[in-house]
Amino acid sequence: MKKICCALITLLPLAAQAYPIELEKQLNGAEVAASSQEIDHNMAAVRVQNYGAKAASCKGVFRNGPEAPRTRSVSLAAGESGNLTVKFARSIIRLRVQLTCEPQ
Repeated sequence: MKKICCALITLLPLAAQAYPIELEKQLNGAEVAASSQEIDHNMAAVRVQNYGAKAASCKGVFRNGPEAPRTRSVSLAAGESGNLTVKFARSIIRLRVQLTCEPQ
């Protein structure tokens, strides 16, 4: 039991190194759900799920400090889901994502 507790305490600092992700959504009538996730110290993703009966196209603009903004886009049929992933050259301190979706 002591070994398990020591292992959990040892892993605690690894879980505390998350960076904040600000996700701003502009859905424009599309029935879409989006959630952000941290992959690595310089990678992130936004998972987009289309719950509507129509297809939707989404575009995400990822901003990380002084680096140039990165744009990713995905087209989703009804009921589909997709990921917008980005990798930066520097470690992410705070990530701002502007997601814009349009029904087709």
